[in-house]
Amino acid sequence: MANIIDGKVISKQIKDELKEQVACLNRDGKEVCLAVIQVGNDPASTVYVGNKKKACEYIGIKSLAYELPEKTTEAELIELIEKLNKDDNVHGILVQLPVPKHINEETIINAISPSKDVDGFHPSSVGALSIGKKGFVSCTPAGIIQLLKRSGIEISGKECVVVGRSNIVGKPMAMLLLRENGTVTVCHSKTKDLKEVCKRADILVVAIGRPKMIDASYVKEGATVIDVGIHRNENGKLCGDVDYESVEPVAGAITPVPGGVGPMTIAMLMNNCVEAVL
Repeated sequence: MANIIDGKVISKQIKDELKEQVACLNRDGKEVCLAVIQVGNDPASTVYVGNKKKACEYIGIKSLAYELPEKTTEAELIELIEKLNKDDNVHGILVQLPVPKHINEETIINAISPSKDVDGFHPSSVGALSIGKKGFVSCTPAGIIQLLKRSGIEISGKECVVVGRSNIVGKPMAMLLLRENGTVTVCHSKTKDLKEVCKRADILVVAIGRPKMIDASYVKEGATVIDVGIHRNENGKLCGDVDYESVEPVAGAITPVPGGVGPMTIAMLMNNCVEAVL
Protein backbone atom coordinates (compact mmCIF):
# COMPACT_ATOMS: atom_id res chain seq x y z
CA MET A 1 0.00 0.00 0.00
CA ALA A 2 1.37 3.38 -1.02
CA ASN A 3 1.63 6.33 1.34
CA ILE A 4 -1.06 8.81 0.17
CA ILE A 5 0.38 12.32 -0.19
CA ASP A 6 -2.45 14.57 0.98
CA GLY A 7 -2.28 17.93 -0.81
CA LYS A 8 -5.22 19.29 1.19
CA VAL A 9 -3.40 18.82 4.50
CA ILE A 10 -0.05 20.16 3.24
CA SER A 11 -1.63 23.16 1.48
CA LYS A 12 -3.47 24.01 4.74
CA GLN A 13 -0.11 23.95 6.60
CA ILE A 14 1.36 26.39 4.07
CA LYS A 15 -1.70 28.67 4.17
CA ASP A 16 -1.60 28.75 7.98
CA GLU A 17 2.11 29.70 7.90
CA LEU A 18 1.32 32.45 5.37
CA LYS A 19 -1.57 33.69 7.52
CA GLU A 20 0.90 34.30 10.36
CA GLN A 21 3.34 36.09 8.02
CA VAL A 22 0.56 38.31 6.67
CA ALA A 23 -0.58 39.18 10.22
CA CYS A 24 3.02 40.27 10.99
CA LEU A 25 3.15 42.36 7.80
CA ASN A 26 -0.19 43.97 8.70
CA ARG A 27 1.19 44.91 12.14
CA ASP A 28 4.04 46.65 10.30
CA GLY A 29 1.50 48.56 8.23
CA LYS A 30 1.94 46.47 5.05
CA GLU A 31 -1.10 45.01 3.26
CA VAL A 32 -0.54 42.26 0.66
CA CYS A 33 -2.70 42.82 -2.42
CA LEU A 34 -3.40 40.55 -5.42
CA ALA A 35 -5.22 41.73 -8.55
CA VAL A 36 -7.04 38.94 -10.42
CA ILE A 37 -8.25 39.59 -13.97
CA GLN A 38 -10.73 37.29 -15.73
CA VAL A 39 -11.81 37.96 -19.31
CA GLY A 40 -15.10 36.24 -20.24
CA ASN A 41 -16.95 33.70 -18.11
CA ASP A 42 -15.37 30.32 -18.81
CA PRO A 43 -16.94 28.10 -16.08
CA ALA A 44 -13.66 26.38 -15.06
CA SER A 45 -11.90 29.76 -14.86
CA THR A 46 -14.71 31.13 -12.69
CA VAL A 47 -14.23 28.22 -10.25
CA TYR A 48 -10.45 28.77 -10.12
CA VAL A 49 -10.84 32.51 -9.58
CA GLY A 50 -13.37 31.83 -6.79
CA ASN A 51 -10.92 29.45 -5.08
CA LYS A 52 -8.15 32.06 -5.30
CA LYS A 53 -10.40 34.69 -3.72
CA LYS A 54 -11.28 32.30 -0.87
CA ALA A 55 -7.59 31.55 -0.25
CA CYS A 56 -6.82 35.31 -0.17
CA GLU A 57 -9.62 35.87 2.33
CA TYR A 58 -8.41 33.02 4.56
CA ILE A 59 -4.80 34.24 4.65
CA GLY A 60 -5.62 37.94 4.93
CA ILE A 61 -4.50 39.01 1.45
CA LYS A 62 -6.55 41.79 -0.14
CA SER A 63 -7.86 40.70 -3.55
CA LEU A 64 -9.03 42.99 -6.34
CA ALA A 65 -11.30 41.28 -8.90
CA TYR A 66 -11.53 42.54 -12.48
CA GLU A 67 -14.23 40.59 -14.34
CA LEU A 68 -14.07 41.81 -17.92
CA PRO A 69 -16.51 41.00 -20.73
CA GLU A 70 -15.57 38.44 -23.42
CA LYS A 71 -15.32 41.19 -26.05
CA THR A 72 -12.60 43.11 -24.14
CA THR A 73 -9.81 43.94 -26.61
CA GLU A 74 -6.15 43.04 -26.14
CA ALA A 75 -5.31 46.77 -25.96
CA GLU A 76 -7.88 47.32 -23.18
CA LEU A 77 -6.51 44.38 -21.20
CA ILE A 78 -2.91 45.63 -21.58
CA GLU A 79 -4.01 49.12 -20.49
CA LEU A 80 -5.45 47.65 -17.26
CA ILE A 81 -2.28 45.57 -16.64
CA GLU A 82 -0.08 48.66 -17.14
CA LYS A 83 -2.22 50.61 -14.67
CA LEU A 84 -1.81 47.81 -12.09
CA ASN A 85 1.94 47.56 -12.82
CA LYS A 86 2.26 51.22 -11.76
CA ASP A 87 0.09 50.85 -8.63
CA ASP A 88 2.43 50.47 -5.62
CA ASN A 89 -0.44 49.09 -3.52
CA VAL A 90 -0.78 46.05 -5.84
CA HIS A 91 1.90 43.38 -5.28
CA GLY A 92 0.72 40.58 -7.57
CA ILE A 93 -1.12 40.53 -10.91
CA LEU A 94 -2.77 37.39 -12.24
CA VAL A 95 -4.58 37.06 -15.56
CA GLN A 96 -6.68 33.90 -15.47
CA LEU A 97 -5.88 31.69 -18.45
CA PRO A 98 -7.12 30.84 -21.01
CA VAL A 99 -8.03 34.25 -22.40
CA PRO A 100 -10.46 34.55 -25.35
CA LYS A 101 -8.99 33.60 -28.76
CA HIS A 102 -8.72 37.17 -30.04
CA ILE A 103 -6.20 37.98 -27.26
CA ASN A 104 -2.59 36.75 -27.55
CA GLU A 105 -1.70 34.90 -24.33
CA GLU A 106 2.05 35.46 -24.70
CA THR A 107 1.59 39.22 -25.19
CA ILE A 108 -0.47 39.38 -21.99
CA ILE A 109 2.04 37.37 -19.93
CA ASN A 110 4.84 39.64 -21.18
CA ALA A 111 2.87 42.77 -20.24
CA ILE A 112 2.88 41.89 -16.53
CA SER A 113 5.80 43.37 -14.60
CA PRO A 114 8.21 40.55 -13.55
CA SER A 115 8.13 41.97 -9.99
CA LYS A 116 4.34 41.28 -9.88
CA ASP A 117 4.30 38.04 -11.93
CA VAL A 118 3.01 35.80 -9.12
CA ASP A 119 2.08 33.06 -11.63
CA GLY A 120 5.78 32.75 -12.54
CA PHE A 121 5.06 32.69 -16.31
CA HIS A 122 6.99 35.79 -17.45
CA PRO A 123 10.16 35.02 -19.51
CA SER A 124 12.20 36.89 -16.85
CA SER A 125 10.84 34.58 -14.11
CA VAL A 126 11.52 31.47 -16.20
CA GLY A 127 15.01 32.73 -17.07
CA ALA A 128 15.81 33.41 -13.40
CA LEU A 129 14.76 29.84 -12.52
CA SER A 130 16.92 28.36 -15.29
CA ILE A 131 20.09 30.10 -14.03
CA GLY A 132 19.34 29.70 -10.32
CA LYS A 133 18.49 33.36 -9.59
CA LYS A 134 15.73 34.59 -7.29
CA GLY A 135 12.34 35.03 -8.96
CA PHE A 136 8.76 33.79 -8.93
CA VAL A 137 8.38 30.09 -9.69
CA SER A 138 5.40 28.59 -11.54
CA CYS A 139 2.95 27.55 -8.80
CA THR A 140 2.21 23.90 -9.69
CA PRO A 141 5.88 22.76 -9.89
CA ALA A 142 6.73 24.77 -6.74
CA GLY A 143 3.81 23.04 -4.98
CA ILE A 144 5.08 19.60 -6.03
CA ILE A 145 8.49 20.34 -4.49
CA GLN A 146 6.70 21.25 -1.23
CA LEU A 147 4.62 18.04 -1.38
CA LEU A 148 7.82 15.98 -1.68
CA LYS A 149 9.78 17.86 1.00
CA ARG A 150 6.95 17.98 3.54
CA SER A 151 6.28 14.25 3.00
CA GLY A 152 9.92 13.47 3.84
CA ILE A 153 10.75 12.29 0.29
CA GLU A 154 14.43 12.83 -0.54
CA ILE A 155 15.06 14.37 -3.98
CA SER A 156 18.85 14.70 -3.92
CA GLY A 157 20.57 11.95 -5.92
CA LYS A 158 17.26 10.38 -6.97
CA GLU A 159 16.29 9.40 -10.51
CA CYS A 160 13.49 11.81 -11.43
CA VAL A 161 11.36 11.45 -14.57
CA VAL A 162 8.97 14.20 -15.72
CA VAL A 163 6.39 13.13 -18.32
CA GLY A 164 5.37 16.29 -20.21
CA ARG A 165 7.32 19.37 -21.32
CA SER A 166 4.85 22.26 -21.07
CA ASN A 167 6.11 25.72 -20.12
CA ILE A 168 3.76 25.80 -17.13
CA VAL A 169 4.57 22.39 -15.56
CA GLY A 170 7.03 20.12 -17.35
CA LYS A 171 9.98 22.44 -18.00
CA PRO A 172 9.95 24.34 -14.66
CA MET A 173 9.38 21.02 -12.84
CA ALA A 174 12.54 19.59 -14.39
CA MET A 175 14.54 22.69 -13.41
CA LEU A 176 13.26 22.62 -9.82
CA LEU A 177 14.11 18.92 -9.41
CA LEU A 178 17.55 19.66 -10.82
CA ARG A 179 17.92 22.52 -8.33
CA GLU A 180 17.21 19.99 -5.56
CA ASN A 181 20.04 17.78 -6.95
CA GLY A 182 17.79 15.20 -8.60
CA THR A 183 18.96 13.44 -11.77
CA VAL A 184 16.28 14.49 -14.24
CA THR A 185 14.88 13.03 -17.48
CA VAL A 186 12.09 14.85 -19.37
CA CYS A 187 9.80 12.68 -21.53
CA HIS A 188 7.29 13.75 -24.18
CA SER A 189 5.26 12.46 -27.13
CA LYS A 190 8.41 11.64 -29.14
CA THR A 191 10.17 9.72 -26.35
CA LYS A 192 11.08 6.18 -27.37
CA ASP A 193 10.46 3.35 -24.85
CA LEU A 194 8.51 5.69 -22.53
CA LYS A 195 7.57 2.78 -20.29
CA GLU A 196 11.21 1.78 -19.76
CA VAL A 197 12.26 5.36 -19.00
CA CYS A 198 9.42 5.79 -16.47
CA LYS A 199 10.31 2.49 -14.79
CA ARG A 200 13.75 3.91 -13.89
CA ALA A 201 12.19 6.70 -11.84
CA ASP A 202 12.41 6.99 -8.07
CA ILE A 203 10.19 10.07 -8.47
CA LEU A 204 7.76 10.09 -11.41
CA VAL A 205 5.90 13.35 -12.18
CA VAL A 206 3.13 12.90 -14.76
CA ALA A 207 1.79 15.98 -16.58
CA ILE A 208 0.90 14.57 -19.98
CA GLY A 209 -2.78 15.54 -20.24
CA ARG A 210 -4.14 12.07 -21.05
CA PRO A 211 -6.55 10.41 -18.60
CA LYS A 212 -5.23 7.30 -16.79
CA MET A 213 -2.40 6.85 -19.30
CA ILE A 214 0.21 5.75 -16.75
CA ASP A 215 -0.60 2.35 -15.24
CA ALA A 216 1.40 0.01 -13.01
CA SER A 217 3.51 -1.24 -15.96
CA TYR A 218 5.21 2.22 -16.09
CA VAL A 219 6.08 2.35 -12.38
CA LYS A 220 9.02 0.97 -10.45
CA GLU A 221 8.19 -0.80 -7.18
CA GLY A 222 8.28 1.75 -4.33
CA ALA A 223 8.50 4.85 -6.58
CA THR A 224 6.89 8.17 -5.64
CA VAL A 225 4.21 9.07 -8.23
CA ILE A 226 2.96 12.66 -8.60
CA ASP A 227 -0.14 13.05 -10.80
CA VAL A 228 -0.62 16.57 -12.21
CA GLY A 229 -3.50 15.67 -14.57
CA ILE A 230 -7.15 16.40 -13.96
CA HIS A 231 -9.95 15.08 -16.18
CA ARG A 232 -13.52 13.78 -15.95
CA ASN A 233 -14.05 10.14 -16.89
CA GLU A 234 -17.07 8.79 -18.74
CA ASN A 235 -19.08 8.80 -15.47
CA GLY A 236 -18.20 12.44 -14.76
CA LYS A 237 -15.83 11.46 -11.95
CA LEU A 238 -12.49 13.29 -11.59
CA CYS A 239 -9.38 11.34 -12.50
CA GLY A 240 -5.74 12.09 -13.33
CA ASP A 241 -3.09 11.12 -15.87
CA VAL A 242 -2.25 8.13 -13.65
CA ASP A 243 -4.46 5.04 -13.33
CA TYR A 244 -4.62 5.34 -9.54
CA GLU A 245 -6.19 1.91 -8.84
CA SER A 246 -3.50 0.17 -10.88
CA VAL A 247 -0.50 2.20 -9.62
CA GLU A 248 -1.31 2.63 -5.92
CA PRO A 249 -0.42 -0.97 -4.91
CA VAL A 250 3.00 -0.67 -6.65
CA ALA A 251 4.02 2.87 -5.63
CA GLY A 252 5.73 3.81 -2.39
CA ALA A 253 3.87 7.16 -2.31
CA ILE A 254 1.24 8.68 -4.59
CA THR A 255 -0.90 11.82 -4.94
CA PRO A 256 -4.66 11.31 -5.38
CA VAL A 257 -6.84 13.21 -7.86
CA PRO A 258 -8.53 15.28 -6.59
CA GLY A 259 -6.80 16.37 -3.37
CA GLY A 260 -3.16 15.95 -4.38
CA VAL A 261 -1.39 18.54 -6.53
CA GLY A 262 -4.45 20.80 -7.11
CA PRO A 263 -4.67 22.45 -3.66
CA MET A 264 -0.90 23.11 -3.72
CA THR A 265 -1.10 25.33 -6.81
CA ILE A 266 -3.24 27.92 -4.99
CA ALA A 267 -1.16 27.63 -1.79
CA MET A 268 2.00 28.47 -3.78
CA LEU A 269 0.25 31.34 -5.57
CA MET A 270 -0.50 32.78 -2.12
CA ASN A 271 3.14 32.17 -1.14
CA ASN A 272 4.30 34.13 -4.22
CA CYS A 273 1.98 37.03 -3.27
CA VAL A 274 3.54 37.22 0.21
CA GLU A 275 7.07 36.88 -1.29
CA ALA A 276 6.27 39.92 -3.48
CA VAL A 277 6.05 42.07 -0.35
CA LEU A 278 9.02 40.64 1.56
